[in-house]
Amino acid sequence: MAGSLGKLIDAWAPDQLTGLDAFFLAAESSRTPMHIGACTIYDPSSAPGGEVRLKDIMKHVEDRVHRAKTFTQKLKQVPLDFDRPYWVDDREFDIEFHIRHIALPQPGDWRQLCIQVARLHARPLDLSKPLWEMTVIEGLDNIPHVPKGSYAIVVKIHHCAIDGMSGVKISEAIHSLQPEDQVEPYETLPRRRREVGALEQVARAGFNNLIKPWQAVIHAGRMAPGALKYAVGLSRDDFRLFGRTVPRTRFNGVVSGQRAIESVEASLGEVKKIRALVADATVNDVVLAVVGGGLHRYLESKDELPEDSLVAMAPISVRKEMEQGSLGNQVSAMSIPLGTDIPDALERLQFTHDAAMKSKTASNAVGARELSEVSKLAPAMLSGVATRLYSRLGLANQLSPMFNTVVTNVPGPPVPLYMAGARMVTSCGIGPVMDSMGLFHAVTSYCGHLRLTITACREMLPDPAFYASCMQESWAEYIALAEAAEKAAMAAKEPSAGNGAKRKTKKRKTKKRSDDRPTLQ
Repeated sequence: MAGSLGKLIDAWAPDQLTGLDAFFLAAESSRTPMHIGACTIYDPSSAPGGEVRLKDIMKHVEDRVHRAKTFTQKLKQVPLDFDRPYWVDDREFDIEFHIRHIALPQPGDWRQLCIQVARLHARPLDLSKPLWEMTVIEGLDNIPHVPKGSYAIVVKIHHCAIDGMSGVKISEAIHSLQPEDQVEPYETLPRRRREVGALEQVARAGFNNLIKPWQAVIHAGRMAPGALKYAVGLSRDDFRLFGRTVPRTRFNGVVSGQRAIESVEASLGEVKKIRALVADATVNDVVLAVVGGGLHRYLESKDELPEDSLVAMAPISVRKEMEQGSLGNQVSAMSIPLGTDIPDALERLQFTHDAAMKSKTASNAVGARELSEVSKLAPAMLSGVATRLYSRLGLANQLSPMFNTVVTNVPGPPVPLYMAGARMVTSCGIGPVMDSMGLFHAVTSYCGHLRLTITACREMLPDPAFYASCMQESWAEYIALAEAAEKAAMAAKEPSAGNGAKRKTKKRKTKKRSDDRPTLQ
């Protein structure tokens, strides 16, 4: 009974964008479409009859749109942008508007796919509709390790509607663990959310703006004790680390409207071996060090490598269990140096591990959840105007960057997924690019493999294949170090076995000639 009442209340409660959601919406322009997404490749041989048609994909998605509110809700603006917009049901929802179909020309190779995905990602979404699109791409016949007849689906969802973790939930809504998936019936309770009228919007906006100063005081009080305790415990080395300046690079200016996309893959088994090079290192530490090594190679080849380390922004999910199905962003962020000024790979991994630990300590002390709540305190009208002016006046070329790039890690399932009966082969995460942040690294994992995908402004990264090769070389360097360490560890165990063999040999030499000595393998 209580659960049904909760669903009924949820169905009729107005759903409003958070401050961070509103920022992503205000940052939207023809040059900076603020959607995130993925390019996922499927093998239809597992589907009934070994074939999947466009109408099969459409029906599959249409039967499951009730599993995630993102699919059928659109934005409703508050008059004069006096407050943040609301989510409302699209009563004219049409699945055929959101799912499109194209094909690659021959030969249908990897580079052609990356170019087509970049073109699709550069196009803004229609803000008058539910903020998502799917494009089916056929003709993937000459991509290594991809079965013949496979197809890709490029998904775009506006960042004001989801973050990385809620994106995983949307992926779960349209995938299954078996080729055949049973669709649960629609809920019997009212599914439509009531729309907030103009008068109610203005009244709510006045109230929201009135209480913001009090909310600011409350949040400051919650964060102050942890921040003070953390600051007291800082050492001189800590201050030096956080006092680093963020250098300006080619990726930290005004971006164009064109995009470049590339991707590299590594085995999670190899990543675990690399982790062992540094005590208590994590997968995130390894990824940050690999990105640092790739950037070091790329910028050095251009004679543009700064003396100071580049700094990455790493998002942190603060989404609670009860918020798993909600729209919008529930994230905070850490600022982590990448060690691009350190040529030695092992030293760089140790450095990124130490830097990440210090950033986590700071985030935990202040409260990642509290930091994310700060974005709600700015008046909606002022924050929206400030964001648009920043873009239109080209201030990214005038102001110092807060960070150089984004590195985000979204764990995926360790088991195969299926959509319309077709097995997922691999998936590449795609991120937004905006002024002062022309380079985005999305890390995803699936079935024992980890994939690092780069989204960039094409003018800032005119040679994405070369940048990918720099990342691949960085991976290879760490894999070689891990293999060498593994061999050294095995060799360290051999002397005891060898001494035992020699002792046996001495005993045998009293009975046999020297040419009969056993050989160690």
